[in-house]
Amino acid sequence: MYLFTLLGNLLIMATIWSERSLHTPMYLFLCALSISEILYTFAIIPRMLADLLSTHRSIAFLACASQMFFSFTFGFTHSFLLTVMGYDRYVAICHPLRYNVLMSPRGCACLVGWSWAGGAVMGMVVTTAIFHLTFCGPNKIHHFFCHVPPLLKLACGEDVPVVAKGVGLVCITALLGCCVLILLSYAFIVAAILKIPSAEGRHKAFSTCASHLTVVVVHYGFASVIYLKPKHPQSMDGDILMGITYTVLTPFLSPIIFSLRNKELNLSPELLKWLCFFFGRRCGENFSLTILFLSYSISFPSSSLLSFLHLPSFFLLSFLLSFLPPLSKKEKKITNK
Repeated sequence: MYLFTLLGNLLIMATIWSERSLHTPMYLFLCALSISEILYTFAIIPRMLADLLSTHRSIAFLACASQMFFSFTFGFTHSFLLTVMGYDRYVAICHPLRYNVLMSPRGCACLVGWSWAGGAVMGMVVTTAIFHLTFCGPNKIHHFFCHVPPLLKLACGEDVPVVAKGVGLVCITALLGCCVLILLSYAFIVAAILKIPSAEGRHKAFSTCASHLTVVVVHYGFASVIYLKPKHPQSMDGDILMGITYTVLTPFLSPIIFSLRNKELNLSPELLKWLCFFFGRRCGENFSLTILFLSYSISFPSSSLLSFLHLPSFFLLSFLLSFLPPLSKKEKKITNK
């Protein structure tokens, strides 16, 4: 699942980079979102997988602080970028004549830059507050990565409750602030869509927001359960399960949602040729043959049965088929005949 998340986001970035028609603000933000998802999962999942395969599960103090900083930085960057994408859809639908002015290349770069800067500030604030505490007693972290609640249980001192409330307030305020801005954007978007006279026009306008809205619901749905649920001493195992779901499943679903809901995110012929060459040499013939087959499939019109094979679905099927044993010499002769 982690490989699929990584490769799905990389393919989205490669497609946006290779297709000039996709060099627009919406796809610039999508590319930045894919980068934040790759880095967020990279900060947590490889270490988690290594701990699952190892009997010696330990982490250095600085490594734990670094993991917390990067996980919060990329996690909040993801939230800020989703907010920026909501603003982009608001401008595109409510102020289409001013779109090129409001969403100029310089303006888009500033929005992306401020999103990353905001994420870094959040990561620095949370990490500094937690690791300035005094840790005493057992040093066993009851979690799969260095998260705030299990580390607060290891801290001692009179300032622990104050820091816990302060960190929780900062995180909840940032998440709710982003959520409110997105809801406001969609309130104006819905009002503008309802004014469109034709049903086809309303459907076309809403279809440009469907993938973003779906990802927002998934992202904030899991985040609200993690951060807004009342904490109890007995709920640690449930928190771990929800944390794994949020860390693994949400980035896994995001490329699927964006690609399946977006007909423009198809693999370009040049990218298909590169994939055939690259993976054909490293993963065997089956992968290349699958890519060639699916490249013809996704070239059919949208009414085709195989038109659902966009980036991640296409790549997952190809990746799974690459593990099939290669053809033997006898089978090759029969196939050639």
